[in-house]
Amino acid sequence: MRIAFYGSSLLSSYWNGAATYYRGILKALAGLGYEITFHEPDAFDRQAHRDIEPPDWARVVVYPATPEGVRDAAGHAAGADVVVKASGVGYADDALLERVMSQAAPHALRVFWDVDAPATLAELGRAPDHPLRRWLPALNLVLTYGGGDAVVDAYRALGAQGCVPIYNALDPDTHYPVSPQDRYASALSFLGNRLPDREARVEEFFLSPAARLPDRAFLLGGSGWDHRRLPANVTHLGHVGTNAHNAFNASPMAVLNISRDTMAATGFSPATRVFEAAGAAACLITDHWDGINAFLAPGTEVLVARDGADVTEIVEELTPERSRAIGAAARARVLADHTYVHRARAAHQSFRRAAHVRRAVAE
Repeated sequence: MRIAFYGSSLLSSYWNGAATYYRGILKALAGLGYEITFHEPDAFDRQAHRDIEPPDWARVVVYPATPEGVRDAAGHAAGADVVVKASGVGYADDALLERVMSQAAPHALRVFWDVDAPATLAELGRAPDHPLRRWLPALNLVLTYGGGDAVVDAYRALGAQGCVPIYNALDPDTHYPVSPQDRYASALSFLGNRLPDREARVEEFFLSPAARLPDRAFLLGGSGWDHRRLPANVTHLGHVGTNAHNAFNASPMAVLNISRDTMAATGFSPATRVFEAAGAAACLITDHWDGINAFLAPGTEVLVARDGADVTEIVEELTPERSRAIGAAARARVLADHTYVHRARAAHQSFRRAAHVRRAVAE
């Protein structure tokens, strides 16, 4: 089956946190026999910051971020068996949704794949005339990056025929243990772009503990922090390409995951960083969110902090031996239960169920 996928970027993680997710799930779907064409706009300087070249498991079409570019790219939807419009493409999202779904072939499954469901649902709640609201009853399926029952129930209430969470996971060919590198050594490292709905939590869970532990080295990776005042013991690296993520995760005593406000409030939305770190056998500290124990066991496979004071205490007490034991246990767990092969199988079954429902309705 042929998939026409419209997303932010497969080739670049620059201001594009969904890149690892796209790569993992689409590579695994290709392994199940799908022929994938990924359409991404030439926007936000991402093409100048590519992490990868076009892979052999997907054809990538980079189109101009212009109305004409959107029109031409959307025209390719007519040749697909599954047409996917992801959230957060970043250029003309509403127009792209209208065009690709209108031009999908009559036999094609029409799918909205939400990589930030809490934010999307909040936007829909503020805009009764939102184009996605109008399209939801006509789409065959909504897939989400996470969110659990709360997100599923919300989408069904808005008229979605079906909604299935397809969570982040690990691609073991991409994220795995490597030798530590001195440039990434620290007591605690955090990788995340500076975003309005995350900054207060970064202050609480990362910057405040750094200020409380001035004799420990802290490492901050991600874009947008250049003009943010940081404690003297925090080193800012700027954008860290995906080809450096294994070393970034394998080198510190611990790696921190900080959810955005909406993700933490909704729960069941583990970030790509969770599985990247576990794949590299890193000792992960995460802020608390509902559902963490469905993915990793607190205390043995991941350390959970409810506030900055918890982070401070964990960093002070963590030993190299415990760090290694937690990292090894996390890696074993994600390899057993949370790879993108697992997720691709779930997506494939969702496609099959949606196609069955569509045929039943047609009859």
